[in-house]
Amino acid sequence: MRFAPDTEEALGFVVALCNTDASASRSGADELAEVEQLRALLDRYGYTGRVDHDEAELRDVKQARTLLRQVWTLGREEAVDAVNKMLRDAKALPYLVRHDKQDWHIHATEPDAPLAERIRVEAALALIDVIRTDEMGRLRVCAADDCAGLLLDLSRNGLKRFCGVRCGNRMNMIAFRERRAEGG
Repeated sequence: MRFAPDTEEALGFVVALCNTDASASRSGADELAEVEQLRALLDRYGYTGRVDHDEAELRDVKQARTLLRQVWTLGREEAVDAVNKMLRDAKALPYLVRHDKQDWHIHATEPDAPLAERIRVEAALALIDVIRTDEMGRLRVCAADDCAGLLLDLSRNGLKRFCGVRCGNRMNMIAFRERRAEGG
């Protein structure tokens, strides 16, 4: 499944952001506990526009993280309501823009809007594409027993089950050991 490049980028950021939560992080700790960790995440994803680099902004981004994690697991109808609310709350007005090395793509907030608001709105715009193409099933939680990581399945067949190779390998090894134990 392929979405527009900016949609895939925004959805990828949502996965990365939500997987910083202690319930989903590789370390088991909140990987967004400090302003510097937020700065590193934003740098990795090339976020532009206003960034305050303060505790209030970090708190707001963490609230956005919680909301987006909830929306990720909703059914299509419920996701529509959540997306519409995010756009309405931000008074979003979509427009085309081209900046840095990116070709034309959609923004719906001004670059000086608060970071958490821009994150929510960019996620909402991406989710519009997912909803319109009836592909909510591509947004999943890792199938590993001990992982709550989010995953975005962009594979052709739509069968991705794990948030990463580590979880997939671990679960395959567990299944292998169980089969071997049953067999003898």
